[in-house]
Amino acid sequence: MEAAPRTHIALVSIPAFSHQVSILEFAKRLINLHQDNNTFYVTCIIPTLGTSPTIASKPFFDSLPPNIQCFFLPPINFEDLKNNGVSLELQIQLSLSRSMPFVRDTLTSLINSNKAVALIVDAMVPEALEFGKEFNILSYIYFPCSTMLLSLCLHSSKLDEKVSCEYRDHPHLIEIPGCVPLYGIDLPNSLQDRSSLAYKLFLQRSKQYFDVDGILVNSFMEMEGEASKAVSKQEGSVNTKTSTKPHVHHIGPIIQTGPSGPKNGWDCLLWLDNQPPNSVLYVSFGSGGTLSQEQINELALGLELSKHKFLWVNLKAPNDRASATYLNGEDGMDNDPLHFLPLGFLERTKGQGLVMSGWAPQIDVLGHNSVGAFLTHCGWNSVLESMVHGVPMIAWPLFAEQRTNAAMVTDGLKVAMRPKIGTSGSGVVVKEEIANVIKSLMEGLEGEEIRRTMKELQKFAACAVMEDGSSTRTISKLALKWKCFGSHLEY
Repeated sequence: MEAAPRTHIALVSIPAFSHQVSILEFAKRLINLHQDNNTFYVTCIIPTLGTSPTIASKPFFDSLPPNIQCFFLPPINFEDLKNNGVSLELQIQLSLSRSMPFVRDTLTSLINSNKAVALIVDAMVPEALEFGKEFNILSYIYFPCSTMLLSLCLHSSKLDEKVSCEYRDHPHLIEIPGCVPLYGIDLPNSLQDRSSLAYKLFLQRSKQYFDVDGILVNSFMEMEGEASKAVSKQEGSVNTKTSTKPHVHHIGPIIQTGPSGPKNGWDCLLWLDNQPPNSVLYVSFGSGGTLSQEQINELALGLELSKHKFLWVNLKAPNDRASATYLNGEDGMDNDPLHFLPLGFLERTKGQGLVMSGWAPQIDVLGHNSVGAFLTHCGWNSVLESMVHGVPMIAWPLFAEQRTNAAMVTDGLKVAMRPKIGTSGSGVVVKEEIANVIKSLMEGLEGEEIRRTMKELQKFAACAVMEDGSSTRTISKLALKWKCFGSHLEY
């Protein structure tokens, strides 16, 4: 019997491992749902800013199934952006623009040889959508963040017309369709300076979200049902003649399942094995987040003051720029970050906690029965991983859309607490506030309610990805559409 023809899907990611993991885990899920007949073949095109894959990420890429192939494009020089005080979001956007000729060349080769039927591009690189039109294939946005953030993106042009001042100076809560209202300061970094190029690019990019065959969101209906209803009703004028509504597909929660990181990062699991159930606060600001020296001191002393056990990983040397290592997580600093902790801290907390300057297997840590809470920067991958494992959070956002995520999980979903910044004007959370929030979450009545709510959300997350779950059904419908489209293509 002749084998069924393969359906080829092309992906375009960005030079950030967290985004690459998300879109590739979606590809793995698509392939796993159709592994019996070996239907789908996926190629992921990845622009780079340096050596790729990095040592920490190489195990993940090496573990991908044979049906998924990754092309790492030649590195883009963006030193002129880094040295001119350009924001992280703008660095990524401008460096991606420079890589578009390479993306097109690679896509041309792929389509000529493999007859791709659909192009799925990361939300930060909508420029690549033009290639879908050029090659007459289906085009999709992969949105690796919340439906709340998508609702904000789709609503951003109307918000721009409605509010005249800087959003952070707006006296009232800002309404986002279908979502919990938030203060202007909690909008993403790109929206904090409305005269900036980053803001203009955000508005321009958001308008392009209306002109696609669909938007794949890494969230699930049971968590963001109202936001989903709202985004499906929003309209955007693509040109003067037509007005369109986005086709939104919830395909999450998509979290990392493949291995990554050096072997010595797994040592923390042995330490966790010796701790009581639900006793440990896991602390991580992601692979790229950094704190100032003053904030490192206050966090360390707050952990000590709380008397609760803690596992603090990915500690980096101090930097006043919160995203200092986001684009180059292996920053090659000669200084041992542990040297920047308060004098005597490691000795005083030897029986209380463990601090690591390197990577740790976050999925395994969150799934360990000794972990009772997660102090997180609120990157969306970390938020979803916490939900999947039912671990309540302390929300400590640093940059990008993390403050928006923090507002959602604290005020909207009510599965997290958020420490208050001190009154000195330095933007630092002081040790007493840190200790109080830890105690409230780990042992207080409010913490008990948050844990109960999180366990309910965990059940919904599990249901969404079951065989007949909402997200599984969505992916299956997309797969059927892509197979049907491929069968009617004429080359």
